[in-house]
Amino acid sequence: MARLSGTEGYGETAHVLVEQYEKLTFDEVHGDLLHLFPATPARVLDIGAGTGRDAAALAALGYSVVAVEPTAEMRALGQRLHASAAIDWIDDGLPDLAHVRASGKTFDLVLLTAVWMHLDAEQRERAMPAVASLMRPDGVMKLSLRHGPIPAGRRMFDVSADETSALANRHGLTEVHRNARKSLSHAADVQWDVLVFRYCGSPSTA
Repeated sequence: MARLSGTEGYGETAHVLVEQYEKLTFDEVHGDLLHLFPATPARVLDIGAGTGRDAAALAALGYSVVAVEPTAEMRALGQRLHASAAIDWIDDGLPDLAHVRASGKTFDLVLLTAVWMHLDAEQRERAMPAVASLMRPDGVMKLSLRHGPIPAGRRMFDVSADETSALANRHGLTEVHRNARKSLSHAADVQWDVLVFRYCGSPSTA
């Protein structure tokens, strides 16, 4: 079966990546912005959940978590690593999230950690309204954008924070936080933009 566009390179290197991802803790990646996350109990959609590190941590905190991971190898590793966590794993992905949308569920928190830059411009235009349609009013979306050399075998685009914020705004999401940070696990020439949005429920007409 053909891999979903944007997931190239992940299945082939899953066993290497799992060590890299699990070396970092949930608090190292998200801890500085937990005050912006909705209080428990709340429903979380972790898009591109990878090894399930974040999904498992959120489940332990009392959130109800749906983990979306389109790469079978990563999903299998995550399910083994975090078998005790209350996580609903789904084989789905951007830009359409067809299975999640068909479920009729909506979410208070959406995580897009190291995911958005895998989508080309047309896919980003489709993905943002798909994600927004899954959010509850006043829901929160946290999104990170990678900038730097592209690893061999991967498909990535240098997507700006300004473009992402403008696209989100057109679909009812208002930026409430932005910061730039150095990579926690990669070479010094990799940087990240971290954006947090709140869903107002009525897209901008601007």
